Amino acid sequence: MRPTAVAPLVLATALAAGSLAACGDSGSDSATVKVAYNRNTDNKVRFKDDFLQSVKERFEKDHPGKKVKLVPIQAPDNDYATKAQQMMRSAKTAPDLVYEDTFRINSDIKAGYLRPLDDQLAKWDSWSRFVPTAKAAAKAEDGRTYGVPDGTDTRGLWFNKQLFAKAGLPADWQPRTWADILDAARTVKKKVPGVIPLSVLTGKALGEAAVMQGFEMLLYGTGENPLYDPAAKKWATGSQGFKDALDFVRTVYGEKLGPDLSDALDPNVNTRVATEWLPEGKLAIALDGSWLGQFWGPKGAKEWPQWPSVLGQAAMPTKDGQAPGRVSLSGGWTWAIPRKAGNPELAWEFLQAMQTPANAVKWDVVDAQIAVRDDVAKDPAYLKSMPGIDFFTGLVKYTHYRPALPVYPQVSSAIGEAMEAVTTGDSTASQAAKTYDGQLRTITEGAVTR
Repeated sequence: MRPTAVAPLVLATALAAGSLAACGDSGSDSATVKVAYNRNTDNKVRFKDDFLQSVKERFEKDHPGKKVKLVPIQAPDNDYATKAQQMMRSAKTAPDLVYEDTFRINSDIKAGYLRPLDDQLAKWDSWSRFVPTAKAAAKAEDGRTYGVPDGTDTRGLWFNKQLFAKAGLPADWQPRTWADILDAARTVKKKVPGVIPLSVLTGKALGEAAVMQGFEMLLYGTGENPLYDPAAKKWATGSQGFKDALDFVRTVYGEKLGPDLSDALDPNVNTRVATEWLPEGKLAIALDGSWLGQFWGPKGAKEWPQWPSVLGQAAMPTKDGQAPGRVSLSGGWTWAIPRKAGNPELAWEFLQAMQTPANAVKWDVVDAQIAVRDDVAKDPAYLKSMPGIDFFTGLVKYTHYRPALPVYPQVSSAIGEAMEAVTTGDSTASQAAKTYDGQLRTITEGAVTR
């Protein structure tokens, strides 16, 4: 689904000053803080619920008479964002604290849904612990900060060493080019029939999950300025790298190296990758994220104690192996306070409670996050939290971040449409790229450059 289009709202003078004063919602309960967040579509994944419940219990104990109401929204990311935006439009329904994907936060800032937090951050000692790139993810074009990040992620290739052995492929596989990845997938298809050779998330239904960890993992490895030129403040059209990335996706699905189309375009396919195809030995290679290990540990959605010995990790290479040779994309989520929150002061107190050093470590461990705080990154519990954490943390120096601009969600939606067109075979890479270029001119009101 496309992100919901929202019209910009005019912020009140008090909000421009960063005030956390309540909006006078007569229906709000001054003793209760409402916390809205996304719940995984797999009913067994409850790490966020368990973590928030533990913080809630401690917070209520430390704040007699105050209550925390957890508001989980169980839905795919696009649907979650739509629901959260709908809630934030009215003082009657707005939560006091909301979980915001970094790729959507700027559009929600421009729409007037969120409050700046600079006054509060300036007085918060822990803010100095956050790395600059994480801080930048929640900063708007007006220079103010609207959210507190709780972790980040990186992306690479997961591969099944047992299936590779059957295909005659090495257990220490480290592809140097895109061609190496396709060749390995073709070998698996030929020598291990019945197995999905390669998963590259694609299509409109998956939204940003497909665009970021599928398409952009390719695009940012082409060596071009792929999406946006910050110096010129213009979006790029006519990009050969854009076509090359689409052509890779088209090859995967055109040669039937990926899942069946009905599965590939399912909005919950990323859950199937983690809880079914990889642990059940049905998938050889997955272009996916650093967090997958959370699904396979104790109390995970698919407990799989053997996974550290079965799965290997490899960096995603650049297209032709050109420097720096590797590529990754990083994102993450933030906690933000809606403009129409009834109890913003209490929300800020709860946010600080979530981000005590102990809770920050606990969260990054249970949710398989890459640390965004220097104290968490050095904590022994974090460093021992998951096999492969060193590998994925090491990808941070190769990583890229999406353009933090309000129109990006619309751009992402157009990319998802282009991906789906080549996945189904309805368009060539050139045709889909041309359609995207036209959409981009409309979305950005002509602010493009070739």
